[in-house]
Formats: sequence, structure tokens, C-alpha cells
Amino acid sequence: MTSRNDLPPITPPPAAPTGLMGRFRNYFLTGLVVAGPIAITFYLTWWFVTWVDGLVRPFVPIAYRPETYLPFGLPGSGLIVAVIALTLLGFLTANLIGRSLVDLGERLLGRIPAVRAIYRGLKQIFETLFSGQGSSLRRVGLVEFPSPGMWSIVLISQSPSTEIANSLPGQEEHISVFLPCSPNPTTGFFFYVPKSKIIEVELSAEDAATLIMSAGVVQPGSDQQKKIAALAGVANAARIAKASPLQPAPAKAE
Repeated sequence: MTSRNDLPPITPPPAAPTGLMGRFRNYFLTGLVVAGPIAITFYLTWWFVTWVDGLVRPFVPIAYRPETYLPFGLPGSGLIVAVIALTLLGFLTANLIGRSLVDLGERLLGRIPAVRAIYRGLKQIFETLFSGQGSSLRRVGLVEFPSPGMWSIVLISQSPSTEIANSLPGQEEHISVFLPCSPNPTTGFFFYVPKSKIIEVELSAEDAATLIMSAGVVQPGSDQQKKIAALAGVANAARIAKASPLQPAPAKAE
């Protein structure tokens, strides 16, 4: 029987190489972490502005377009026109004449079978999301899914309607939740779950979306320096593992 003293000593892993290529790789990954989110944010913002400009520009007379008097186009002019137009529409809708016109338009849409269901559904969604009065999809919880012992993040929505609540089994109150998928939180599963089965957590919907999109890499509350340090540590460990392949253990003495 081999005693503890006869075991071969454990040799520590070799130190990470500090050559020019190693430092270049760490600096590159650090710069990527810093510049990547900024570049993607600017790209998405620019795409949205140009998309709105393309939608609004055909409705603006040529005499009122900035490019008519400037040697270059002015990005964002269509977005400004859209904001002003929506604000004026909301102002006109708030008075009696505006509400009457809106009711008339809704009655006309309500007589078209195919359009009626689409319009009513979209109107309810927009009223819920942009009214600022409800709490739909602003609360975050945990649900035991897809199997016992496994927990998933869900966005808590509204209670089911009376017709659906009466059809659900049991006497316990249910609530509707949306389970986003990773890494694309715009897709997922919608289902009803008993209220007692939901563990509500103190987490904002934005932090939950970040957690889901990063597949758990970016945890809530972690600052940028910790993210950079963690990424540099992962890159350093990968270089160590690549530089020092596993060696076969020495044979024990007979």
C-alpha cells in the first residue's frame, strides 16, 4: 500500500507567458469588451433613426426637407417630424372632437372581420406597455421549469381572464408569465402558473434581459471593471491550458 508520503509532489502549473503576443491578446480582448457594446449601441441607434427617416421622408414636402437647402442630408429630421406629429395627434385626441374621430375610426375598423381582431389585440398591447400605469412584464420571478430543481427567469404578466381562470384546474389563483429564451429574449414561452409557485425577485426587467442574453455571463450588479477582469482571467486560463497540455501521471513505485 502506498503511503501519502510516497505520492509524487504536485507541481504547480507553469506561469502564464508574458510575451508580446500574450499581452497583445489581453489588451485586444479588453478593448473588445469596452468598444463592442458602444459600437453595437451606436449601430442600432443609427439604424432606428435612418429607418424612421425613410418612413417619414415621403410624407414631407420637398420644400420642407433639410437636404433641399443643405448639400447633405440631415439624419434624424424624420424622427423629429414623427415625434412632433405623434405629439400633435395625442393632443388632438385628448379633446372631444379628437375622441369622436377616434371612436368613428374604431367603429369602422370593427366592421372588418380580419382587421378587427388584429387592431383590438395591438391596441390592448400598446395601452398596457405605454400607459405607464400597469406592471405587466415589469416584475421578474423564478419558476421551477423545465424540471424539478431547475429554475428559470420569467416576466410576470396579468392574471387570466374569468373564462380562462374558471377552466384552469384547482382552486388556486393563477397568473400568466412569459419565459424568455436565451440569447434572444424576444422569443420564449407563455403559460399560466399557480401564484404560489412563483418566487418574485428584486430584479428589474432590463437586468433580467441582460442576464438572459448573456446566458448568465453578466450577472446583475457586476460593474464594468469586474467584467473586464473576468474576461482577462478566462483568456489567461485558456492560454495556460493551451501552453501546458496534460501530462501522463508517473507510475507508482512497486
